[in-house]
Amino acid sequence: MGLIPRLFEAPPGTVLVDGHDVRDLPLATLRGAVGYVPQETFLFSETVGENVAFGLPPADDRDERVRWAAGVSQLSKDVADFPKGLDTFVGERGITLSGGQKQRTALARALAIDPPILILDDALASVDTQTEEDILRGLRGVMATRTTFLVSHRVSTVRDADLIVVLKEGRIVERGSHDELIARGGFYADLHRRQLLEDEMEKTA
Repeated sequence: MGLIPRLFEAPPGTVLVDGHDVRDLPLATLRGAVGYVPQETFLFSETVGENVAFGLPPADDRDERVRWAAGVSQLSKDVADFPKGLDTFVGERGITLSGGQKQRTALARALAIDPPILILDDALASVDTQTEEDILRGLRGVMATRTTFLVSHRVSTVRDADLIVVLKEGRIVERGSHDELIARGGFYADLHRRQLLEDEMEKTA
């Protein structure tokens, strides 16, 4: 995922965006088109709202964009309980927030800039399964209008993707839609069965 916004340099001609080698695109233009949410998020010692708005130019609809992005990322539910709402300071590197709240803040920040390319690199790993379902429900409309890359260990996160690429020990072992991979009965299907069983055990525990 880091190759797309050139956090790492790919060999010439290997990573293309709309047919253009990423190495030939101005770096500011390329990164301005990408909303990137890593698993390990970084927050500034500012308010929740300022962290979400980071990257947004001054505009009349700035606050509206922040509120919309917070809603899609399911951050709004937490913000309602914060002492000053979006004006609550998060502390150094977001120390006052939980892991899930940090990830939702970073997700909202990426959504707010309305990027044509959205990269969620295991960005929902710290949220519970119900919150994940709510976030994915809100993201469906967003993802329909842009290219989205989802990286996850959870089948539930990627099951609606147009193309699922399955990695095992660093190698691609399967690719296809969710239904195709389930019908194939391979590694992905086995992973799906095990995760369904784990979910059922958690519900009955």
